[in-house]
Amino acid sequence: MKVSPSALRRHWKALLGAGAAATLVFAIVPGASSSPDYWRQEWPNTDFSRHSIDLGEIVDVLHKDAIPAIDDPRFIPVAEADHLADTEPVIGIGINGDFRAYPLQVLMRHEIVNDTVGGVPVAVTFCPLCNTAIVFDRRLAGRVLDFGTTGKLRYSDLIMYDRQTESWWQQFLGEGIVGAMTGERLEIVPARIESMARFRARAPEGRVLVPQGGLSSRYGENPYDYYDSQDAPYGRFFKGKLPEDIAPLARVVTIDGEAWSLDLVRERGTIRVGDDIVITWEPGQNSALDTPLIRGGFDVGNVVVQKQTPDGPVDIPYGVDFAFAFHAFYPEAAIHVE
Repeated sequence: MKVSPSALRRHWKALLGAGAAATLVFAIVPGASSSPDYWRQEWPNTDFSRHSIDLGEIVDVLHKDAIPAIDDPRFIPVAEADHLADTEPVIGIGINGDFRAYPLQVLMRHEIVNDTVGGVPVAVTFCPLCNTAIVFDRRLAGRVLDFGTTGKLRYSDLIMYDRQTESWWQQFLGEGIVGAMTGERLEIVPARIESMARFRARAPEGRVLVPQGGLSSRYGENPYDYYDSQDAPYGRFFKGKLPEDIAPLARVVTIDGEAWSLDLVRERGTIRVGDDIVITWEPGQNSALDTPLIRGGFDVGNVVVQKQTPDGPVDIPYGVDFAFAFHAFYPEAAIHVE
């Protein structure tokens, strides 16, 4: 699918607001370049001599921190979160009895939340172009990192950076790809992509993230309207091969480098993986990337992935990602469709 420069700008204006969008630098603007010589103007502290990828795969889209991460998150009790529809999607986390929900309507516009949950420093991340929601432990090599957005993409996926070393990180993998942290991996924290109603039911004393500036009409809107019904990702942002046996923007349930189509999981209701992992599906969650209002999106349902242990089932990390993104990062891996 080809998207015009003006259409891309409309998307980012809707995402960030007209004032912010007016100052953004797009790769389509003459002078932008995927090269360290160009990047050093904005990234003087990044060690570009160290990288694990072909730097030509990186696409410049925005300035550093043009999409602002949330560093001082504000929460309200779940009982007061009546601005969210029961079917709206949230990233639900529970650590040491501390339960928090991060609505995708907020993450759509910030992409990263640096927080501490149950005493554990975490980065809650969401890449709307890949529908990839991942929570990372921010502790690594004896220090606590905090993250921002580079304004760059690889295979349409968010490239984050840590403010301590200004290394660049691939969100889909949690892996350092440029700079001093190249080759390092962040630990993924189990979390659920679930409806607000399901989070409320399992965590009635939990808390819900709200924008620091208060609620506004922009939150709850989907600037990428009908994106997940397109036949391909935005061509300007994606440099890679598309999967052959599944629609590129079909959702897949991913676990540790293996994937199952969401249609298959929905059809079966329950899928067992090996001797101890169970994937389940139930209806009742909106797509965040369908209609202009998130609460109106079609029902993608709720996926839970758990490992069976002698003490009972426990959540493990998983994703509900677009097939093209999984294929880009795991090109040799099969996607189970039947």
